[in-house]
Amino acid sequence: MSNNRWSRNEVRLFMRRLSMVIITITTSIGCKSLYNKSTNADTKGLKDYYKNYFPIGVAVNTHNLTGNESKLILKEFNSLTAENDMKMGPIHPSPNRYNWRNADSIVRFAQKHHLKLRGHNLCWYKQTPDWIFVDHYGNTVSKDSLLRRLKSHIATVVDRYKNSVYAWDVVNEAVSDKDTSFLRNSKWLQICGEDFIDSAFCYAHEADPHAQLFYNDYNIINPQKRTKIYRLLKGLLNKGIPITGVGIQAHWSLTEPTREALETTIKLFASLGLKVQITELDISTSHRWNAQQKGSLVERKRISDSLEALKYKMVFEVFRKYKKYINGVTFWNLSDKYTWLNHYPLRGMRNYPLLFDTLLNRKAAYWGVVNW
Repeated sequence: MSNNRWSRNEVRLFMRRLSMVIITITTSIGCKSLYNKSTNADTKGLKDYYKNYFPIGVAVNTHNLTGNESKLILKEFNSLTAENDMKMGPIHPSPNRYNWRNADSIVRFAQKHHLKLRGHNLCWYKQTPDWIFVDHYGNTVSKDSLLRRLKSHIATVVDRYKNSVYAWDVVNEAVSDKDTSFLRNSKWLQICGEDFIDSAFCYAHEADPHAQLFYNDYNIINPQKRTKIYRLLKGLLNKGIPITGVGIQAHWSLTEPTREALETTIKLFASLGLKVQITELDISTSHRWNAQQKGSLVERKRISDSLEALKYKMVFEVFRKYKKYINGVTFWNLSDKYTWLNHYPLRGMRNYPLLFDTLLNRKAAYWGVVNW
């Protein structure tokens, strides 16, 4: 008698292949409408689709300001953020020297083309020059000395751009990722305690009373970290510290956030009377594939593109729903050609997290954002 029963390995392989087929069919059906490009697609950009909602911005460096990339910026966006050139390290590399060249170029581009401009950032634990924490002998400076240096830096930078920058990420990533601690154990915290956060907002407000001032962080959709950030911002408000809102960095993936987590996060901070900005949006398409699910690179890329489009579609549905709280959405880099996610977390890894591909063409994700 013949034995028609499959081995366990054969069953596992069949189920894995079947799951791939189901994913492919599901994503193809789900994304079908995303490719129905409107007849005015060549004349409208993201900023036009969202003109009644909020500004649509992009993080740039000076190499983006010429050629086809500058044309894409002007077609699609009405707000800019300097990705690196206004951070303390690049702009203030030594005590008595400021490097204005690149930041000034971005400011001139924004002014020339009537684009809104966000400043990023005034106080961060990374890309901070070592000199600010030590005296002439290499010893750690006192709290008073460090706060004076912080005030001088913020006053100088904010005053220079007060007629150009409408909003600043004042303090960046000060809350700890560890469940056992509240604030990140940075040199700022070690030397100044929590006062560096209060002081930074006060210094920025003093330098430009009209600027919108934001606390900016990542992983805000994580319930534990979200609770700590809420605690921090509520404390600032209770003390009368001038803060406008919270920046949600939005470095997300194909699997997060859920709609519920995103809505909960926006509503929580809006309950404090704060504005919300999506400050660093990209959706990573990098994920692990089971050895039996590899398929071709083309097939994997197609499935990732479809899932990415559906994720972008969902998050922008939420953004539109809460437009009365959200006053800006900024993508973190212009296209898949340049993204900080390339080679992260592993060297040689490529990622495709944005709305435009490496040739600056609109992807399926673009139509997920604008077709509703």
